[in-house]
Amino acid sequence: MFEQTFKNIDDILWKDSGADSELDYIGQTSWVMFLRYLDDLEKEKKDIKELSGEEYTYILDEKYRWNSWAMPRNEKGELDHQKAMTGKDLVDFVDLELFPYLAKFKEKTDNAQTIEYKIGEIFSELKNKIQSGYNLREIVELADELPFKSSKDKHELSHLYETKIKNMGNAGRNGGQYYTPRPLIRAMINVINPKIGEKVYDGAVGSAGFLCETYDYMYERMNKNVDNLKILQEKTFYGKEKKNLAYVIGIMNMILHGIEAPNIKHVNTLAEPIRDIQEKDRYHVILANPPFGGKERKEVQQNFDIKTGETAFLFMQHFIKSLKAGGRAAVVIKNTILSNSDNASIALRKHLLESCNLHTILDMPSGTFTGAGVKTVVLFFTKGEPTKKTWYYQLNPGRNMGKTNPLNDKDMSEFIELQKEFKDSANSWNVDIHDINENTYDLSVKNPNVKDEASLRAPKEILEEMENLDNETNKLLVSIKEFL
Repeated sequence: MFEQTFKNIDDILWKDSGADSELDYIGQTSWVMFLRYLDDLEKEKKDIKELSGEEYTYILDEKYRWNSWAMPRNEKGELDHQKAMTGKDLVDFVDLELFPYLAKFKEKTDNAQTIEYKIGEIFSELKNKIQSGYNLREIVELADELPFKSSKDKHELSHLYETKIKNMGNAGRNGGQYYTPRPLIRAMINVINPKIGEKVYDGAVGSAGFLCETYDYMYERMNKNVDNLKILQEKTFYGKEKKNLAYVIGIMNMILHGIEAPNIKHVNTLAEPIRDIQEKDRYHVILANPPFGGKERKEVQQNFDIKTGETAFLFMQHFIKSLKAGGRAAVVIKNTILSNSDNASIALRKHLLESCNLHTILDMPSGTFTGAGVKTVVLFFTKGEPTKKTWYYQLNPGRNMGKTNPLNDKDMSEFIELQKEFKDSANSWNVDIHDINENTYDLSVKNPNVKDEASLRAPKEILEEMENLDNETNKLLVSIKEFL
């Protein structure tokens, strides 16, 4: 039922002239779902208060509650067609009254742990793009059918929402930045093994895939008592996100996973002065896939000791600084971080090796990230002691990766098993850091088990990568033309 509801909403959005991409579809679905969720949350809180003999104070004024503007009902509990707005009236109310009212919640609190904060942030950044009031009426009625009460319902909704995020990434252009393959995330979490009581952070939160998967991992393994559940809800997961749409998607994803008021701040992580980070601001665990290829302004670069325009390399400095002593991190990043010969890259590798134990490098195959012709590695490190030895694993799934052959959990099983004891194999080996070049700190992936001539890439693989790069270039040109 839920799946059909999502499909029906997409079909309506496809017909509407205001929403013209997968990104728009999920953004518009998200704000409607959020208000639907908020209605259920208020009802639940009201029932709890009344059971204890207390009076409940609604978050929203009556005019702006779901049952007033979206689904007013008659005495039989059916939609009251006399009161229900539709057509231009509905769009005007949403655009001119509802969104401005909700955006003002941003002025009420700066505490990211409150639902009021989330309301203000979401509706001061998102815009309603649904232009037809008749389409909006249909979408609202479909959303009203979605139940948020039971954990089973939320689990199914979260699964469907994840599928929408994945499809958005597959749609290409800038959608791919929101989706990291979940089997890779789960493998990273398995190695890091976060425990209840530890603070988990993602400074480039995107769709919150890392935080949601970590929530599931920790919930399954912890003792289910009141204290632990409160810690997991309120004092475990933290994130920051710069982009408007990603921020909203991340919040909605976490809500569907069972976290009522996610601690995600809508800020440019890199614009915050790195030198101001104190012990109270640091985390036990960092899991992230920062955006690659971006360029930050000169004034942002001035925040960092190692100046570079590469966004991902600035994030690496931020993550190292944000870890507690003994804290653990797993970060997806372009493989060029291991071998670039510019001064900033060399300085960053030196800083990482001297301040952290870079114990594991996971080399991912081309095609891991659908629609992005970029080779990536995952760096696993612990802060507080220098690196002496690094274990490499070169993932070889035995097939060409891509949209029709995505990464799966079975692909990651050997890596997870061998990594426990840093075992050597045909795909893994250890490197003594004393053996690397002290002038370049080159950490390139060079499998000693593969002969040089055999390590040359097959023509088919080279052609596939060239095609991927051509596609990316064409998409970029289309984006530029649309912008102009």
